[in-house]
Amino acid sequence: MKKTLLLVAAFCTAGLGLRAQDAEPESSYSVTVDFTYGTKYVFRGIQLAKDTIFPSVELSAGPITAGIWSAQPVVDNIDNEIDFYVGYGADLAEGWSIDAGVCLYYYPELDTSGGADDATWEPYVGVSGSVGDLSPGLYLYYDTTLEVLTIEGSVGYSLALEPAGASLDFSAALGRIDPDTGSSVTYYSIGVAAPFAISDTGTLTVGLNYTHNNIPGGDGYGKNGNFYGTIGVAIGF
Repeated sequence: MKKTLLLVAAFCTAGLGLRAQDAEPESSYSVTVDFTYGTKYVFRGIQLAKDTIFPSVELSAGPITAGIWSAQPVVDNIDNEIDFYVGYGADLAEGWSIDAGVCLYYYPELDTSGGADDATWEPYVGVSGSVGDLSPGLYLYYDTTLEVLTIEGSVGYSLALEPAGASLDFSAALGRIDPDTGSSVTYYSIGVAAPFAISDTGTLTVGLNYTHNNIPGGDGYGKNGNFYGTIGVAIGF
């Protein structure tokens, strides 16, 4: 992957698939395995690859969450990406919480002979909550290796489809990427996902998304706008 693509590498906990709910009775910890396919690998408004598989494993114990997330392009000659992350969440006022952590982006196949970094660190902090039927959030990320600041605000809305054992989850986000050197990028995204319960601990999620960036001439694929779909299965233990 080219160094310019590292500036917009995917945040480890990107929601490509809905996590399965814990089975009753609740345990002191939970493990979620997710296997998602996307027609494109797009993050922060920029396409990084075409058909891509996104496997992940996440462990939650109380307020602490840790996991491994990966992007494995199928058709493009793009280096694989493996992300390791850990976060801590705490309640604030009623209905609101704060989340802080750090992610390590690792590119094991990256050619570093030209000075590119095959691993970068990105701490993050954010708040999220509920306002009526809406779920707003605001997050700040700073890649300390590449010196890139990203601020993203988002909002979600969920419509229950009880007869089908599913829901329609709508989302929208607006963000800005500010590198220490070079031009800033503004992006937005809108999407809808439909998670279906396939077992007590399993969920099948189908999603459709649109993203847009303001990069002159477009991203690495020459595009400012991207439509893409996802389908994934998440199983909790």
